[in-house]
Amino acid sequence: MYGNGGFIAELEREIAEMLGKESAVFMPSGTMAQPIALRIWSDRASNKAVAFHPTCHLELHEHKGYRELHHLEAVLLGDADRLFTLEDLQCVDQPLSSLLIELPQREIGGQLPSWNELCAIIDHAKATGAKVHLDGARLWECQPHYSRSYSEIVAGFDSVYVSFYKILNGLPGAALAGPADFIADARIWMRRQGGNLVTMFPNAISAKIGLDRKLDRIPLYVKKAAEVASIFREFPGATVNPLHPPTNMMYVWFDSPADRFLDVVGEIAEHEKCLLFAWASAQGERTKVELNVGDAALDISTECLRTLVSQLMRGLQVG
Repeated sequence: MYGNGGFIAELEREIAEMLGKESAVFMPSGTMAQPIALRIWSDRASNKAVAFHPTCHLELHEHKGYRELHHLEAVLLGDADRLFTLEDLQCVDQPLSSLLIELPQREIGGQLPSWNELCAIIDHAKATGAKVHLDGARLWECQPHYSRSYSEIVAGFDSVYVSFYKILNGLPGAALAGPADFIADARIWMRRQGGNLVTMFPNAISAKIGLDRKLDRIPLYVKKAAEVASIFREFPGATVNPLHPPTNMMYVWFDSPADRFLDVVGEIAEHEKCLLFAWASAQGERTKVELNVGDAALDISTECLRTLVSQLMRGLQVG
């Protein structure tokens, strides 16, 4: 009976209403929620084939749990370095139980399809009989780009997962939303996988705080991200992907080895009391960083940011 009633039930109703769905369930993680969603759609269709992008979280970061735990079979759409397209989906020559779409596509810098392309993909999938599931781990950041309410953005999706610990800065937690009978099945699967914990109300409370405090600020983050990207584009040794970020995230590539890059970032942090990047990945002789613009970046003026980036690029050149 864990997790029934009380504050968590109130939050679930709020999420369902915000997303325009009949019902929602609070879960410990998206890694639990998303395979459950695909499993339910697969069982109902008696079809194990599910389609998603090659850089989907289920494919890269979950040790193939969709296959090992739920016996699903992946159909990978498109190339790893770009969004999959309607044409990629039309080339699939087998029935699908479901299609997973991630908005935005994190591993390629937070890219988003155009609204018309997104609608065309959803319409085609449904015409073939497939259910459409949204990986909305960063759905909150999409709203400024599409200029639509969350319920309008997700209206065409049969099920939706959202996260509370990323841009909302909550404790771990996720929600899965969809039809009432679908969510009833999801609750059973959550218990089967050990997700029906004795208490999750601290996590749910932090999710509610994040929603109340952060959602209205996301347009500011997206606007600031555009400014940050424009500054990096001024320097030949830095490459921004996507070139014009539609959300508050982007990847920035630097023509410098990671060890030198981290040394220079550390020197700037020591002298200027500002940590430009907290994470970096070595890519041969280059360095890749994932940049998510939030409250901290809003406190840095354009002039100050340009000065700090200039220091960084000079330091990399000296190195």
